[in-house]
Amino acid sequence: MSGGGRVQGLSRSCILLIVIAGMERFAFKGVASNLVTYLTDVVQMSNSSAAKTVNSWCGFTSMLPLLVAPLADSFWDRYSTILTSSFVYVLGLGAVASTATIWTWSPPSNKSSPAFLFWSLCLISLGQGAYNPSLQAFGADQLDHDEELPSSKDDKSSNKKSLFFQWWYFGVCSGSLLGVILMSYIQDTFGWILGFAIPMFAMITSVAIFTCGNRIYAYKPDKSIDSKPFQNILQVIKVTASKLVNGRIRINLPNDKSDVGELELQEKPLCDQKFGSNGGFDGNPRNKTYLLENAKIVLRLLPIWAMLLMFAVIFQQPATFFTKQGMTMKRNIGRNFKIPPATLQSAITLSIILMMPLYDKVLIPITQIVTRNQKGITVMQRMGVGMFLSIIAMIIAAVVETKRLEISKKMSSLESETVELSIFWLLPQYVLLGISDIFTVVGMQEFFYNEVPVRMRTMGFALYTSVFGLGSFLSALMISVIEAFTSSGGRQSWFSDDMREDGLDKYYWLLALASTLSLLFYAIFSKFYTTTSELENGNCK
Repeated sequence: MSGGGRVQGLSRSCILLIVIAGMERFAFKGVASNLVTYLTDVVQMSNSSAAKTVNSWCGFTSMLPLLVAPLADSFWDRYSTILTSSFVYVLGLGAVASTATIWTWSPPSNKSSPAFLFWSLCLISLGQGAYNPSLQAFGADQLDHDEELPSSKDDKSSNKKSLFFQWWYFGVCSGSLLGVILMSYIQDTFGWILGFAIPMFAMITSVAIFTCGNRIYAYKPDKSIDSKPFQNILQVIKVTASKLVNGRIRINLPNDKSDVGELELQEKPLCDQKFGSNGGFDGNPRNKTYLLENAKIVLRLLPIWAMLLMFAVIFQQPATFFTKQGMTMKRNIGRNFKIPPATLQSAITLSIILMMPLYDKVLIPITQIVTRNQKGITVMQRMGVGMFLSIIAMIIAAVVETKRLEISKKMSSLESETVELSIFWLLPQYVLLGISDIFTVVGMQEFFYNEVPVRMRTMGFALYTSVFGLGSFLSALMISVIEAFTSSGGRQSWFSDDMREDGLDKYYWLLALASTLSLLFYAIFSKFYTTTSELENGNCK
């Protein structure tokens, strides 16, 4: 490996890519964290419309990797994908900055203005859709070859992968923290032009740094892996569907020497198959069962993937309704300084940065003693703990919102919307969400990375981001349905623009209940799920 010297068990190239990932998060959070305020104050959207717009955009952004990653895995190398997508990313950031420049002199007054902003945001989504999974997969490629294999039996290499994902998340959280705190303050104090221009220049700088690291990167094309995994999975889905009718069919195999091959679908359980050295079953892509078994690896992840969606819905709240809550609460520090509500999102990333070392130094050693497991707790247990903590965070949010509504309803309608309740009452829910992140989000990255074939690693990261993508769309759908239902008959919607009359406390209780049901089903599915390493060892449940 050409990675050079090592720090904390990671190569120089890994560390450089972690820094670059942090700069990208700074740029993205610099736009996304306070976007709901930009939409309500500048674009003049209602609270519910702004929240749905932010949720839909975040969902689109997170879902795109699921569409782009197969193309990157099949046709492009990761380095070229990173460079190309970063150009689109910068173009989108520049377009968003231009809207702030134009609307400073000529406020938006027609439908074309918000449409231009929307397409500018879509450019960011398109760039990030290819950029993020490719960059993270490229970073994981810097690990030694034996550590890259999901079937590795070496505990040391497994721990090294965990170390990489934890420091990767530490890096992106550090960038997010700086983006939320610094850019929210600049946008509220100095205006949106500077507030959107800085993220654009930060992204340009990160691309320049990335290209300067060419000499220390490890490039690992693996010609033994089939070059078109996405197309192959589609083939296998057709095979499986046809099996229900015929039991035996003919399919086209990815073999240049043979146009048609015959495949008899086997009834043997997945764990009876032999693992090859490439992280798939019998790593030869020309083997008759290779496509079917690798497709099973991906398809069997779907129940776990689906149960993580409510966790993603909860994580849409800080950038939308939590921020709008904060705008109605007492935000003064001293006489002249007011805390921008969006900066409280930094409590999530700050708690991650502070608690991550404690996770490694305190929690893991304790759980190692209790469970007698080298890793302390399994990846799936780790994700479950985070889901539980997110439910507690929503319960606390509901209680605080109930208190805020009680105070606001006692106030005269002529008084300011600001209630005599400190914004710091929102801190516990933010901190708990940050701690849940350490468990669930880091666990998700490691889980999806380990459970897909080597050649589909970019797809694995796309599966992880797509959880938050579909979660964003699900959040927007829930808002639309609840708003339509609660506003019928002339009643006030739960998402009323009048924050004295909203029903956010009921919405938070609903999210807590739905997340509890998801956690219950997650525990059931996890009980019967067999990991790739267990399949390798033949330890079927």
